[in-house]
Amino acid sequence: MLNYRTYKHKTSKSWVTFIHGAGGSSSIWFKQIRDFKLAHNLLLIDLRGHGGSDIKKLKPINKYSFKNVGDDVMEVLDFLKIEKTHTIGVSLGTIIIRDLSERYPSRISSMILTGAILKFNLRGQFLMKLGWTFQSLVPYMMLYKFFAFIILPRKNNKESRVLFINEAKKMCQKEFKKWYKLTSEINPLLKWFRTKPSAIPSLYVMGANDYMFLPAIEKNISSNPKDKLIVVPDCGHVVNVEKASVFNQISLNFLSYPNENNLEIPL
Repeated sequence: MLNYRTYKHKTSKSWVTFIHGAGGSSSIWFKQIRDFKLAHNLLLIDLRGHGGSDIKKLKPINKYSFKNVGDDVMEVLDFLKIEKTHTIGVSLGTIIIRDLSERYPSRISSMILTGAILKFNLRGQFLMKLGWTFQSLVPYMMLYKFFAFIILPRKNNKESRVLFINEAKKMCQKEFKKWYKLTSEINPLLKWFRTKPSAIPSLYVMGANDYMFLPAIEKNISSNPKDKLIVVPDCGHVVNVEKASVFNQISLNFLSYPNENNLEIPL
């Protein structure tokens, strides 16, 4: 089973499950724990081959898919007897959460999606093809650092960029390739998400400087009244790290009133 950490609240029965992105780990949420555990039970999961989830201790999977990666997460929820949970994801973790919400809608109370991926722009498509070309020719960390600088290029992105690079160093080349092959599933899955609005209350928290992914979110957000979007100024792809206090306040307000429409950016 995947490595996980829980923070139990003395009285609350509400659970919040955090899912990190590719190359990261549950440590990406270190700025959320203190605030969120005041009102909720927390579950932080390391995806297969990330953080403390050593693939040698897990049931082998020859080819990763969003289905079996998501089922890894569901195994933890079932083991802990968590019948329903709010979910928070970043980057690739947002795709995993959205897929879970379609396959197990009764288990997901709400979704908070930051640095969400709904469509790759031309630059993103080029990066994916570049990765496929060179993944067997160069060390994976060279590719990962390159991708990190493209997605997180600004000075104010440095903390999140360094955090992701340091966590990615814990992976091996073979594991990186397995995760990278997931990109073959991404475009059809994202196209389906764009044409099938979710029935579950969803909050997108995006950085104004997340030039690769924000335009697609803004374009699609108006098609579903259950979707809400907050764009955080002077912020890039990883809002929960770069603007942690803002992210926490917005997200906690949403968890208290997921069907309200009056969310604002705190001053």
